[in-house]
Amino acid sequence: MQLHQNKQRFYLLALMALVLLLLPACGLTAAPDTAAAAQPEAQTTPAAQDDEESPPIQSGNSGAVIAALEGTLEQIYSEVNPSVVHIQVVAQGPNARIPNFPGLPDFNIPEGAPLQRGEGSGFIWDEEGHIVTNHHVVDGATEIYVTFADDTTVPATLVGSDRDSDLAVLRVEADEALLRPVRMGDSSAVGAGALAIAIGNPFGQEGSLTVGVISAIGRLLPVQTSNLGGPSYSIPDIIQTDAAINPGNSGGVLLNDQGEVIGVTTAIISPARVSAGIGFAVPATTVNKVVPALIEEGEYQHPYLGISGLTLTPDLAQAMDLDGNQRGALVVQVSPNSPASQAQLQPSEETVELQGRELAVGGDVITAFNGEAVRSMDDLITYLARSTEVGDTVTLTVLRDGEELDVEVTLEARPQQRPSEEEVVRIENSGAWLGIMGGALTTEVAETLGLPEDQEGVVVAAVAEGSPAAEAGLRGDIDAGEADVIIALDGEPVGDMLDLQRLLAQYEPGDEATLTILRDGEELELTVTLGQRTQ
Repeated sequence: MQLHQNKQRFYLLALMALVLLLLPACGLTAAPDTAAAAQPEAQTTPAAQDDEESPPIQSGNSGAVIAALEGTLEQIYSEVNPSVVHIQVVAQGPNARIPNFPGLPDFNIPEGAPLQRGEGSGFIWDEEGHIVTNHHVVDGATEIYVTFADDTTVPATLVGSDRDSDLAVLRVEADEALLRPVRMGDSSAVGAGALAIAIGNPFGQEGSLTVGVISAIGRLLPVQTSNLGGPSYSIPDIIQTDAAINPGNSGGVLLNDQGEVIGVTTAIISPARVSAGIGFAVPATTVNKVVPALIEEGEYQHPYLGISGLTLTPDLAQAMDLDGNQRGALVVQVSPNSPASQAQLQPSEETVELQGRELAVGGDVITAFNGEAVRSMDDLITYLARSTEVGDTVTLTVLRDGEELDVEVTLEARPQQRPSEEEVVRIENSGAWLGIMGGALTTEVAETLGLPEDQEGVVVAAVAEGSPAAEAGLRGDIDAGEADVIIALDGEPVGDMLDLQRLLAQYEPGDEATLTILRDGEELELTVTLGQRTQ
């Protein structure tokens, strides 16, 4: 390969092109006499005289620059495109339609079942037939097919998938000549302005190459999920690029000028759902951590601290009687039974109104992570993902009531995502019956019931007549301020309705259980005999 030589040649020629572009621009912005009047002394310096005696630069040199760039891109495409694949999937769904994949075999879907078509990109990881793509490309797929650059199409099986990094691994049985692994690069070495090359299958157009630059690094990308409730997570260290990324590029490669994979193209921001110059890629550093685990274990365990928070701004700092220049990650909430809870990190206990918003204040402010400065919540999320593993003990430096102290926290595996809508339906139609209509404990409802704004639990909005809940004496009149809040079932914490549903699904009709509730601000325990669901 001549990529390193081409790179040096390209940078040299690019510098020449910059000179060519700047000189005509200067000459066109002012008439000769105006320019001379503006810089009378500069025109008589020896350097200026030498420039005047130099032969004119030939505009034809710009063609050499373009040719060098074209040669580099062609070489990268020739090397990498055979490693990029087209992924096509079929899934069952309520609004699906019959797929149309020319040349593919019949899908093994039950007759009359609704079908949904999907497609995306992927790339060859190793010579054993493992292929990397996005989780959202294959999520829920019943059938998966992979088409190589030479149009060979083979079925694929799902090895493992991770929603929280939006990565998945497939495996195919294919001729070894087709299994040409990519070369992984160092995404931590790229910066804004670097060349960025994307290869994928936008709108099913196989083997499409687009070129741009790295627009920014260190973005956070919210995890895309249809799950209800529970905490939200973000993928850190995301690379932003203006290289065109469109539907179908998901799971493809983002390359550096050496043809190395620095990211997996994943998402765009666009009101029209087509490229608007803002695309995102999961960084290679994340890929290199997650993919081997998916191959070996079928899953990846993300290190988990168990807080939600926000960046300490100057206004928030002053509201907490801290120096306005103080920075850090403000702990707003601490999840029950989490590593942060066990380490006794302190959440916010009050709010202030800033710029028309109610914001939490008063909690611990994390200012360092294992000695590395934390200036924002983004920093903390990035350190966790980039530098730690489940089971690691880390040292957090925190400000508490204006005093600095170190807190040791042993990280655990991030809890599983909440159930999908389909799973909620299954839970609601199985297991034992309590007989309530439950609701979210919003700030407004908590205020009505005289409870803290951050109180967790299920508010009883209504109680079915003759139900186990009615016989146990549960109350459910929010408007009158007489609604119980369920916070535990047989000692298991209940944070929301989905927690309660999942716990109830483990019981049988006739089982006896203890509900821990809040009533008029006091904690009570009620014994309930669960019933049989009749509808």
